[in-house]
Amino acid sequence: MSYKNSILMGTIGGYRDRFHQFQPDRSFAERLDIARTIPRTHGIEPVYPQDLGADGSATKAVKDSGLAVSAVNVNVKTEGKFKDGSFTSPDAGLRRESVQYLKTAMDLAADLGSEMITVCPLIDGWDYAFQVDHIQQWRWMIEAFEEAAAHRGDIKICIEYKAYESKNHIILPTMGRTLHFCDRVGAANLGVTMDVGHALIAGESPGSEIAVAAEAGRLFYIHFNDNDRGADWDMLPASVHLWETLETLHYMRRIGYDGWVAYDVFTRTGDNAEAISATFEIMENLDRLLDKIGDGHLQDLIKCGQPQRSYNDLIRALL
Repeated sequence: MSYKNSILMGTIGGYRDRFHQFQPDRSFAERLDIARTIPRTHGIEPVYPQDLGADGSATKAVKDSGLAVSAVNVNVKTEGKFKDGSFTSPDAGLRRESVQYLKTAMDLAADLGSEMITVCPLIDGWDYAFQVDHIQQWRWMIEAFEEAAAHRGDIKICIEYKAYESKNHIILPTMGRTLHFCDRVGAANLGVTMDVGHALIAGESPGSEIAVAAEAGRLFYIHFNDNDRGADWDMLPASVHLWETLETLHYMRRIGYDGWVAYDVFTRTGDNAEAISATFEIMENLDRLLDKIGDGHLQDLIKCGQPQRSYNDLIRALL
């Protein structure tokens, strides 16, 4: 394992759905204390502005914790003012404010010793046909990220794409469209956060998308979790898609990925800090399984192109 483990700070805080609250709300200071106790933790992914404060006042607490920062997560979706969009809001003032969120987060990331911010534009999209002007939305997105990327070239902007939620259709729903968007913007510091769960609900093969993004020079960051492809359940890695998760790790090895991996894993039952600790152990065990199979053997199986042989060999490795 050559990558570094990071905790999304929301995963050790409150967790609720439309019906119940499953985990207690915790202050940022409480979550920092918990993160420090979880073995194998190399860093954290705090949220701007909810964790770090609109003025960045909580950066001192992060520094005092001794925890590295993998990326600053920019939240431009949950505040009420963003209900009609952030970077594509019909309100020009809100579009400017959304871009300023990115710029401020970039400055905070640099201050915290990180080289990245990550943003998931979940509120930018549409629900119905003829609800939005698709031409105008696309132009607004390009203009927003052109401005943000030019703010400082030493900080990478990672776009975390997703097919749906909060809108029925999100403007950047897939790896292919997101890579096309990055090329349209044209900034070298603009790339992708590849969330395994988001790739799954988009009908993608995560290992394939990693290969494509790496070839484009745009793979900056990875989030791991799992789901049943029906919704973004943020389950333990490989709990549903064992083979796809192994293939994803295999291609991370193939491309020599040694950056940050963050875990977007929530649990309804039990302790959520324990779930993150178990996640780290699961990933280590998956790496051991790849070692047991052997990279060379995997390459031979890929070259043979015969699934009946490949899966028999892989299953033998599990015995």
